[in-house]
Amino acid sequence: MGHIKYASDVGAPVEVAFTYTENHLFVPDWMFGVSAFEPIGDIDAGLGAVFAATTRLVPWPGRISCEITEHRRNAVLSYALRGRRLHGTLTLRFDPLGYGRSVLTSEARYDEPSGLIGRMCAGLVEAAVRRALRRTESQLRREIEEFHGTDLVGRIA
Repeated sequence: MGHIKYASDVGAPVEVAFTYTENHLFVPDWMFGVSAFEPIGDIDAGLGAVFAATTRLVPWPGRISCEITEHRRNAVLSYALRGRRLHGTLTLRFDPLGYGRSVLTSEARYDEPSGLIGRMCAGLVEAAVRRALRRTESQLRREIEEFHGTDLVGRIA
């Protein structure tokens, strides 16, 4: 299983960063390659919530399932990602940094390709996942900081 991890500081308190991130309506704004993120079933937040994500990573749109497998308020949000060719997890951790700032740690675990051709392409897969995680983390950080600078915080929190 492949594993990639990034950490960065965010110009918003943990409570604001987590509130923005857990709202499924904002996921297409920050998750790399996702154009739609819709709940499946009655639960649309918290542990066990399942979402259908429409991806735009290939010339034709694909669908993946995203289930929240870990949800600790203002601390951790983890998604299990399952698709035809994609199996892995995306975990986002939030830690207070002080002075209205927080640390966002983004972590991806993914199944590495198997077989001879899969092993030959392992470097390409790792590079693609690394780039996607870096872009997701960077965009999420920007979106949280923009969200924190608006009056939306009081209305959504």
